[in-house]
Amino acid sequence: MPRMAQQTASAPTPVHTGTTISEEVRRVHEGGKLTVAATTELRDHHDLALVYTPGVAEVSAAIHEQPTLARSLTIKRNSVAVVSDGSAVLGLGDIGPEAAMPVMEGKALLLKQLADVDGYPICLDARDPDRIVDIVSAIAPGFGGINLEDISAPRCFEIEGKLRRRLQIPVFHDDQHGTAIVALAALRNATRLVGKDVGPELRVVVQGIGAAGIAVSELLLAAGVSDLVGVDRHGIVTPRRATARDPIFRRLGKRSNPRELTGPVDRALEGADVFIGVSAGDTITAEHLELMGRDAIVFAMANPVPEVDPAIARRYAAVVATGRSDHPNQINNVLCFPGLFRGLLDAGATRVSIAMKLAAADAIAALIDDDERSSERIVPSPFDDRVVPAVAAAVAEVAHRQGAVAT
Repeated sequence: MPRMAQQTASAPTPVHTGTTISEEVRRVHEGGKLTVAATTELRDHHDLALVYTPGVAEVSAAIHEQPTLARSLTIKRNSVAVVSDGSAVLGLGDIGPEAAMPVMEGKALLLKQLADVDGYPICLDARDPDRIVDIVSAIAPGFGGINLEDISAPRCFEIEGKLRRRLQIPVFHDDQHGTAIVALAALRNATRLVGKDVGPELRVVVQGIGAAGIAVSELLLAAGVSDLVGVDRHGIVTPRRATARDPIFRRLGKRSNPRELTGPVDRALEGADVFIGVSAGDTITAEHLELMGRDAIVFAMANPVPEVDPAIARRYAAVVATGRSDHPNQINNVLCFPGLFRGLLDAGATRVSIAMKLAAADAIAALIDDDERSSERIVPSPFDDRVVPAVAAAVAEVAHRQGAVAT
């Protein structure tokens, strides 16, 4: 069956592209990209009595007495709600819930075709974080997991945090954590290629301290990186900076930048081993890259235009990756979320932990062995059939080990 790829990093500013739709694109979207299919046949009165009244009453009564049976006796066991308010759709910005539907359908299609997970696109005409939390909480009984998608920062942090505290099923904002997981997987192999390690000695600069940038930074810190410097449009992130008003922003400032650097991105890049961009296109120049250390690694992940032209980056860096499918080393969330949700559902997981994210990243990285690793191959292809099973197994194993499963 045909498979699609999804790029990472979000663009907050709407891009107006007109209303022309090519014939081929319109054809695959006509009537939507999903349907509902029955798992059992309805042929006669006997079948009707089994799937509906009176047989269904037996199942409902059993679930009432033992609610955990819903995981085995309903579609909950394999269902994920793909939820968006359309406020930060990739490449388009704030386009609203109806216009976001094709993107959420695409996400659900990837879940189904790559991991046999039933994803349901749910686009909400709501912007207040508490209202979104209430709505998602109200529909949660029918799902085994929640995938938040294309919700603008900083609202996305509040929504995810409140949902995680309220629900007993995994809540995962893919724009944040999917990007972080695949970026860490790519960095594992990039550093191995140049003889460095993801650890305390590695100097990392993350440009773009929004949803993805915060998540990338947090996961790298959890993976052992300590010399990490965040940069936004105002310069290096510190907890004392006048523009550091958001509590999540201030928390990152306290946990990062151990050399207490201040100033513009130039200062952060001096001697840096790694640049990770999840910001805006054409914001890094050749002069910036000249400041980096030996065998530099550049992940310019902004879409559709990277922070620096990959051709220019390759003149100064040993390894270059982007969020685009027309360049080598695409940092693509599709390497993560289908397998992650497959593993969460298989385990009956109740949450997503840092350890599960680290395990997912390591599973993706491990699919590129020593003899095939190169400057143009640090992550597997989205069409590699090993990816979903590897990620699913790694995530499920950690869920069981941590006891983060329904009983």
